[in-house]
Amino acid sequence: MQMLRGTFTALITPMKENGEVDYEGFRRLIGFQLKAGIDGLVPLGTTGETPTLEEEEEEELIRIAVEEVGGAVPLIIGAGSNDTKYAVKYVRRARDLGADAALVVTPYYNKPNDEGLYRHFEATAKEGLPIVVYNIASRTGRNIPTVLLERIAGIPGIIGVKEASGDINQMGEVIGAIAAKRQTRDGGFAVLSGDDGLTLPLMALGGDGVVSVISNLAPAQTAALTRACLAGDFTEARRIHYELLPLIKAVFIETNPVPIKAAMTWAGLPGGPTRLPLGPLAKAGEGPLRAAMEKLALQTR
Repeated sequence: MQMLRGTFTALITPMKENGEVDYEGFRRLIGFQLKAGIDGLVPLGTTGETPTLEEEEEEELIRIAVEEVGGAVPLIIGAGSNDTKYAVKYVRRARDLGADAALVVTPYYNKPNDEGLYRHFEATAKEGLPIVVYNIASRTGRNIPTVLLERIAGIPGIIGVKEASGDINQMGEVIGAIAAKRQTRDGGFAVLSGDDGLTLPLMALGGDGVVSVISNLAPAQTAALTRACLAGDFTEARRIHYELLPLIKAVFIETNPVPIKAAMTWAGLPGGPTRLPLGPLAKAGEGPLRAAMEKLALQTR
């Protein structure tokens, strides 16, 4: 597949008040994203609450996404697990249902060693679907150091990384040590920010875009930021970054996706509650989130 560049929305999974998945709402969200000119979609990630989704629900969400996107933009399906055989199963499922790529997170809780991590990603890549590695130590307890990621990047089918280490120095190392070497072969190696607040600095270092949470609510603005960066217009990119910054801070005032789902609901978009163990947004967080939305002229109710 072609190089991944721009803004890729880490889609929420909208829920009804009774806790059931809102499949029609999910269709609406995809339409909203495509109309806004988003560059790609990433359902079934952390933002999509996959730890509390049933496999039948996940499969239906993938089918809907494939149908609604219709090849218009890359569709990257979350397919992670801390059990390699399940990660392989989920990658195979994404492939068979028509996804363009899979996002595979570092195995969480069991904290694998370097060789285990390498073999985990090697096993998922053997399913024949392009793989984006997801490095997020704050959720998994295991960072992927650049030297190991460089080895993983040599596995056929590994096409990029969602870098959410929170370390801009590590992100720069990944771009310089891996992505720069792959620019002219194998379709390149995409380096996408996993933190909305670090999209601008990552792209200033030569990164390719973001897997974004705030673009659930503000897809056009977030896409404008990455397009300005890709065009080398960092004056405009800085302007958009600072315009979006209050929303970025507010959306992560509590554990994702609690605030973004509240904001989506207030904006009249499909959102709804989160499933336990994620509780509703605390009252203390409502004011800052509403204020950030109002600064961007986003509807609240």
